[in-house]
Amino acid sequence: MRKLLITGALALGLVASTAGRANAQVQLTPFAGVTFGDSAPATKFATGADLTFMGRIVGFEFDLGYTPDFFNENPDFALVGDSNVTTFMGNVIIGVPAGRVKPYGVFGVGLVRSRVSDAAGLFEDVTTNDFGLSIGGGVMGMVSDHIGVRGDVRYLRSLQDNEPDNSLDITIGKFGFWRTTAGLVFKF
Repeated sequence: MRKLLITGALALGLVASTAGRANAQVQLTPFAGVTFGDSAPATKFATGADLTFMGRIVGFEFDLGYTPDFFNENPDFALVGDSNVTTFMGNVIIGVPAGRVKPYGVFGVGLVRSRVSDAAGLFEDVTTNDFGLSIGGGVMGMVSDHIGVRGDVRYLRSLQDNEPDNSLDITIGKFGFWRTTAGLVFKF
């Protein structure tokens, strides 16, 4: 865990120094898409937004995603009453500009929160808050100086502390899924 924190701090320092010298651009990207695969029982609609501080090549982004009804596979025969998954990640983004188009990759860590209630209301809601990681990529293209489009695919995975002692021993968790999205980019 200590290596992860040191690596994260160094990456943030690199991003901050690169973004400052390159006159960082601020971009807001509301998005919509779907979650699927791995722990997702079915393809579900997802929404969210990215706030990106981008230099010429390296940047940092905050990614917020929300998928309602994540665990309810069959609404006609529902054992799960209400459920959702919310993710909040801090990512390093690396993109190489090619004119008005920029392919990019992202990697980051943050929070994966899931909530499930049973349909009959017999049990308490089950809510988990886990550390998580995000890795993916996509492409963004600007159609004007301040408006563009962005397509993205990411894999999100929980991280867990499997030993209940006082030390923090992070391992890859069992909960993970893919998310693909498209959105409008507003550059400031």
